[in-house]
Amino acid sequence: MKIEGCTAIVTGGNRGIGLGFVEELLDHGAARVYVGARKLADAEDVAKTDPARIVPVELDVTRPDQVAAAADKARDVTLVVNNAGAFEMQRLYGTDDPDAARREMEVNYFGVLSMSRAFAPVIAANGGGGIINVLSAGGIVAVPDMGGYSPSKFAARAASDCLRAELAPLGVGVTALIVGSVDTRMAAHVKVKKSQPRDIGKAGLWAIANGVAEHDTDPHSIAVRAHLARDPHGLAKSMADRMAPKT
Repeated sequence: MKIEGCTAIVTGGNRGIGLGFVEELLDHGAARVYVGARKLADAEDVAKTDPARIVPVELDVTRPDQVAAAADKARDVTLVVNNAGAFEMQRLYGTDDPDAARREMEVNYFGVLSMSRAFAPVIAANGGGGIINVLSAGGIVAVPDMGGYSPSKFAARAASDCLRAELAPLGVGVTALIVGSVDTRMAAHVKVKKSQPRDIGKAGLWAIANGVAEHDTDPHSIAVRAHLARDPHGLAKSMADRMAPKT
C-alpha cells in the first residue's frame, strides 16, 4: 500500500513506539492520523503538533464500545497500527498479581483482534490498505519472568498469520512487526542497546508498503531471530538474563 496520502489510526499513539509511528506517518505524507489513547487529553496533546492532520480519539482497545466508536468516527481509515500494549512484569507462577496475565492478553491479543475486526471492513470499503501489528521478540521466544507478556505476543503473532489469509480477499494486508529493544518507558528495564521509537515506525511503514508479512525491525530482534535458529533453548535463558526485570 502507499503511505503518502493514506489515513491511519494508531492505538497507543500518544507516546513511545505509537508516537514514533505518528511522527513517521506525518513525515511520509499521511493525509490524516487518528491518535488513539486511553486518556483523550493525551491524544489531544499530540494533536497540537499538527492540528490539521491529527485527530485525537479516546480509545481503550479492551473496551468494545470505544473500539466501535472509533471505527464509526474514522470511516476514512486505510491503515491500522495496532500498537497499544501492556507489560505487567509478572511471572506465571509465584506472581503477586494473578490477574496480570489476563490483562496482558486483553490488550496484546484481544485488543489486536478487536481492532482488526472493527476496521477491516472500513479499510476494504476505502479500497484496501493494511494492518500493522506491533509485536515483540518476546513473541517468537518465550522469556521466563515475562510469563504473561510472551504468551500474549505469541497469540497476536498467530492471529496475524490467520488474519493475513482471511483479509487478503478484502484487499487488506497484515504485517507483523517483531520488535526487540526500544527506548520506551515500557522497556526501561531492558539492558541491551535500544533503538528509537521512530526507527520502529519507519521500519513498519516500509514493511506494510512493500507487502512484507513479518519483519524484524531492529538489531536486537534480528539477533534474537538468528540465535533462535541455532540455539532456541539457550536463547530463552539469555533473553531472561538480559530482558526480564529483577525482583
